[in-house]
Amino acid sequence: MVLRASGSPEPTPSVIDAGEVLAGYRAARAQKTLFDVRGGAGTGYDEFVDAAGNVRPAWQELAECVGERGRGGLNRLRSVVRELVDNDGITFMQREPHSGGQERSDPGFGLSDAITNGDGTGVPGPWHLDPLPLIISAPDWDDLESGLVQRSRLLDAVLADLYGPRRSITSGTLPPALVFGHPGYVRAARGIDVPGRRQLFLHGCDVSRAATGEFVVNADWTQAPSGAGYAMADRRVVAHAIPDLYERIGPRPASPWAQALRLALIDAAPESAEEPVVVVLSPGIHSETAFDQAYLASVLGFPLVENADLVVRDGKLWMRSLGTLKRVDVVLRRVDAEYADPLDLRPDSRLGVVGLVEVLRRGAVTVVNTLGSGILESPGLLRFLPELAELLLGEKPLLTTAPTYWGGIDVERSHLLAHLSTLLIKPVTGGETIIGPALSTSQRKDLAARIGATPWQWVGQELPQFSSAPTDLHSGGLSSGSVGMRLFTVAQRGGYAPMIGGLGYLLAQGNAAFKLNTVAAKDIWVRSPARVTAERTPSPSVDLPAMTPSPTRAVSSPRVLSDLFWLGRYAERAESMARLLTVTRERYHEFRYRRELPGSECVPVLLTALGKITGTNTGADGDDAEMVATAPTTLWSLTADRHRPGALAQSVERLGMSSRAVRDQMSNDTWMVLAAVERAVVHPSGGPPESPSEGESYLATAHSQTLAGMLALSGVAAESMVQDVGWTMMDIGKRIERGIWLTTLLSATLTTVRSPGAEQTITESTLVACESSVIYRRRTLGKVSVAAVADLVLFDGENPRSLAYQFERLRTDLKALPSSSGSTKPERLVDEVAARLRRLDPADLEAVTPEGKRAELAELLGGMHADLRELSRLITATHLSLPGGMQPLWGPDERRVMP
Repeated sequence: MVLRASGSPEPTPSVIDAGEVLAGYRAARAQKTLFDVRGGAGTGYDEFVDAAGNVRPAWQELAECVGERGRGGLNRLRSVVRELVDNDGITFMQREPHSGGQERSDPGFGLSDAITNGDGTGVPGPWHLDPLPLIISAPDWDDLESGLVQRSRLLDAVLADLYGPRRSITSGTLPPALVFGHPGYVRAARGIDVPGRRQLFLHGCDVSRAATGEFVVNADWTQAPSGAGYAMADRRVVAHAIPDLYERIGPRPASPWAQALRLALIDAAPESAEEPVVVVLSPGIHSETAFDQAYLASVLGFPLVENADLVVRDGKLWMRSLGTLKRVDVVLRRVDAEYADPLDLRPDSRLGVVGLVEVLRRGAVTVVNTLGSGILESPGLLRFLPELAELLLGEKPLLTTAPTYWGGIDVERSHLLAHLSTLLIKPVTGGETIIGPALSTSQRKDLAARIGATPWQWVGQELPQFSSAPTDLHSGGLSSGSVGMRLFTVAQRGGYAPMIGGLGYLLAQGNAAFKLNTVAAKDIWVRSPARVTAERTPSPSVDLPAMTPSPTRAVSSPRVLSDLFWLGRYAERAESMARLLTVTRERYHEFRYRRELPGSECVPVLLTALGKITGTNTGADGDDAEMVATAPTTLWSLTADRHRPGALAQSVERLGMSSRAVRDQMSNDTWMVLAAVERAVVHPSGGPPESPSEGESYLATAHSQTLAGMLALSGVAAESMVQDVGWTMMDIGKRIERGIWLTTLLSATLTTVRSPGAEQTITESTLVACESSVIYRRRTLGKVSVAAVADLVLFDGENPRSLAYQFERLRTDLKALPSSSGSTKPERLVDEVAARLRRLDPADLEAVTPEGKRAELAELLGGMHADLRELSRLITATHLSLPGGMQPLWGPDERRVMP
């Protein structure tokens, strides 16, 4: 079927007319100005339609799918994709204003204005994914694959030569200044070889299509290429969102590439390694592409580690694990080379491992990409790639690069200076790319003077060209956008294995696109000449038995265990806070117009309890009437203000941070739960709503959905997580937090004697907050008794909400830890506290002093509270801290401590 702009049937309410599809697409395309800056708007290559206006054969099914869905279907598809992205927890770290001491850690793909190769700190932001894939025909992919594999071989040969015989320099082909003047050249890496025939292990290549239809390379990523994890996650989302189109087209799968990468990493281990241990080294959760790193580690099945997890001893690299060390053989590096070792490279780095370079020199570990691979990203190198291909491979490049002019050659410098307004200007010594069309007259004059002073430091490159393709990123129907692709290869013994497809992206409008700034990702579907249901994995480069136990199966570093410990605490904190906020809000509405009733005294008491639990001011020191009058504002702040200690939003935010730090440990269902909770606690306006009804609706939704989410998360943890040492540490955190919360709540509500009516309401509210009201009513008939309440929520070992139950679980969990001896400090403390609790009589807690205080109850709760906090301190000191006596090179250790 060929869709044409005219002669099509009349549209129906549920189906878009074929002519309307194309007419809307062409109109959107004509408004763009970023296709071919020399030829004007709309003259670039169109992936969707040909010069005659017909849909290209590769896109026929997609055009039909769009027509069948109609505008309503496209809107639903957009919502489905957005929901799937949220449920899978796909995020991109949105950078906040740059703060000192942060290092660049991950060059590469970004969204909006964040593709500046900077790291900074920030918060996870939404990952924007276009619902419509970018479709590549089989012949086009054949050309791309051949050119990509050849380019990887070429860069590999260049890398081996620059750190080896240097024929490219001694022959006069490559000016030495372009090598030694670039920050990607690491002198300490000379003499360090990756085992096997390939020195370039992983290659990322940004490609677009020129107006002629020819594929052109815009950039190579060889330092620590990012985006492969996003590419695999995007495929999962889009395939689930449009299964009918996925089935019709049957794109070639990208998953075999992950298996090829896994086997290649194992094969890269030193010869002495019998059961290679592979890790993925990450800069941490504040890296812009933290999700990409964690997802890739999860798919590969290798631990995601940070510098605190690794240590060099006896000339080898080790991973810490509960007081023991596990030898590491291969590191997939996502930290820039200059930050990889504070001893031999950049001394102020807080991302690297001290002594790593020395271990590499000894051949005791393999780091990929190798430390010196960043030199291949030099813009000056692009100018000489054709000559290098002829010298090192005896071949001509199949993929071209945009024409490049080096200031060190007189004729090219003249061209560069004469065309500053139409070129990209790149310093070969490192720094930001300068967009010529964005410069003012004075700026061009200043730049020309700088180039004239040091011409060898500058390269000019023709502006990249991009093709256009359909997008449904925004409402309003099918539109056109400029697109590019990031493609990946991984080294094998016999050559390079490409990912079939890769990471597509929609480019920003205007000059920002020339720096590859993007607004959304696109899944890339590669068509096959014949329908395929499976694809052969590239030949494994290592022979493995059918079942190979992972050598890191039982390894958990103190950092990972710390994040899991706090994950348990924040999850319990959010659940408990949601319960108490709910009962406080309900009591406020029950008594706000009935303050003469005795039960109304429960509202200021519950607000006071909230203040003590969060450690913030809820007006407890002032007048009760004023506290009740400001209750709506207090409840909103304790729910939505993520900057307020102990607030529901802060607990949920930090729960998300802890979860993402150990993403490779978590079940996929975790992100579905977390996404719903994070959406629930975020208020659209960012501040208190003006309408009381809107505020009440928000609070009710936030509290109920958070509670439901935390209950679901508990179910996921209980039924979907392997109950190993990580799960045990998470449960320890949960039990400690529940005990601390319970003792604080009871101290604030039950230790002061009040009127019978107030006592009744306060106690009932406390039991509801403790999720023990139903069982209390079943066990106790008649009036409320503090002794009966204490028996249920303090001493009853069968009640999962009681203090006794928490200590029993803590005893079991501590004995399950590998370091347990039965007499460690945490174990002794738990045994002592549990024994003291068993010796108490609930009836004794009813005793009241002349001042109207239940002193014994207050003393018990205060002591238990202090003991639980001491237990948390001991566990942190014994199980979750780094070895003592270590002084980092940058000065006093600023260890990562979760609040």
